Amino acid sequence: MMFLDVQTGDKIVTRSTVNTRETVELDGKTYPLFKCDVTSKSHPFYTGAQTRIVETGRVEKFRARFARTTGSAKA
Repeated sequence: MMFLDVQTGDKIVTRSTVNTRETVELDGKTYPLFKCDVTSKSHPFYTGAQTRIVETGRVEKFRARFARTTGSAKA
């Protein structure tokens, strides 16, 4: 069985009981093909993309709070 990550193009050859109609040939052998939308290579939780988004939000919140305190101190 071959699993294909649609987003990254990574291929994983392993044993599985998943039924599929598609096949792919690799090194002269024909394998059943299963296309995955999300794997550990493309999921934000595993790639760290999610933490970057969270950090950006924290910085913006800090800047907004800091802008309010400096504005009131000047007045």
